[in-house]
Amino acid sequence: MPRTHAGWFRLVAIAEAFSWVGLLAAMAFKYGLDMPAGVTVMGWIHGAIFTAYVVTCLVVFSPFRWRFWVLVLALVASVPPLATVWFERWANRRGLLTESDSEDPTFWGKVRYAFRELN
Repeated sequence: MPRTHAGWFRLVAIAEAFSWVGLLAAMAFKYGLDMPAGVTVMGWIHGAIFTAYVVTCLVVFSPFRWRFWVLVLALVASVPPLATVWFERWANRRGLLTESDSEDPTFWGKVRYAFRELN
């Protein structure tokens, strides 16, 4: 099991891509061979993994200190088939999957501070 944010992100990004492929294969069986059961199963699996990918992006963008446009690109990558693997590789090449040692508060730290100040 992954122990870092980067490991979890990679795992979920690859799983999302595989679930896309499974869903596309199930759709081929549904419309080509009139076997609709696969779409029901793979649709559910892909939906769950898609949701996990979105949640993972929202969790890891703060420790990775991604800019907002990188987060948007990561989320948009979940729509086309296999684009999450492309995004993961792109982000890894640019060093975007490493946590910063900065003492500045992260995005979620700033949100937490704002909520404390409201009380």
